[in-house]
Amino acid sequence: MRMVIGVILAALALYVVACVGLFLAQRSLIYFPQPRRFGLPESVVKLPVNGAELEVSARLDTGPRAVIYLGGNAEDVSASLPFLGQTFPGQALYLLHYRGYGASTGKPSEAALFADALALFDMVQASHPQVTVIGRSLGSGVAVHVASLRPVQRLVLVTPYDSIVGIAEMQFPWFPVTLLLRDKFESGVYAAMVNAPTTIIVAGNDEMIPRTSSELLVTRFKPGVAHYINVPDTGHNTISDSPLYGASLAGEAAPRAALKAR
Repeated sequence: MRMVIGVILAALALYVVACVGLFLAQRSLIYFPQPRRFGLPESVVKLPVNGAELEVSARLDTGPRAVIYLGGNAEDVSASLPFLGQTFPGQALYLLHYRGYGASTGKPSEAALFADALALFDMVQASHPQVTVIGRSLGSGVAVHVASLRPVQRLVLVTPYDSIVGIAEMQFPWFPVTLLLRDKFESGVYAAMVNAPTTIIVAGNDEMIPRTSSELLVTRFKPGVAHYINVPDTGHNTISDSPLYGASLAGEAAPRAALKAR
């Protein structure tokens, strides 16, 4: 009996250690900062924010329309500048390098990304009253938050999720991730406050974001706000290879499927 109790206590101790390790390492599992590899110095805008200075890859324009792009957790957004330039001709482009990404200073966190994206939106809207916000993968959660608080002209979410918590629960089913996670990115909570026309673009064979999570997010929006486009035969990182991707970003593709809001 004493041996059984000893085994149980040892297993419990290992479990507690594993929980502590997951808690301490969680941000290294969410954020994978990348250096900026593309673009000339004149294509970079510096944005001072609270506690950091951010780098923004940009194509400047004096017209009324602009696009803000918020990338994935391991994305060098400067690589997307040429493609977005072709997709949105005649519009200013602003691609945010999160804290710790590119030459942006500071460390990434949910609160920091939310605040920084709002600061970027306010800067952009001061010169361009019509702002489209695009969020891809991790950035979809940041984009939804911005659209819930600012007058976004249009919102585009690429390979989005309902919440990071829900995905983490599937990846770590034996851990109390709801209690452990500090950065929850609960897009579904903010979606209900979005009024901008929203396009949700999902990869037909997404191996990272479960289809159920993306489809659940659609139902969080008010009726008629969000439309859902499936890009078949693409994965999480290859969705942009499809011709349908660019058309969907630009708003030229008809929704392939629509899910009714609750």
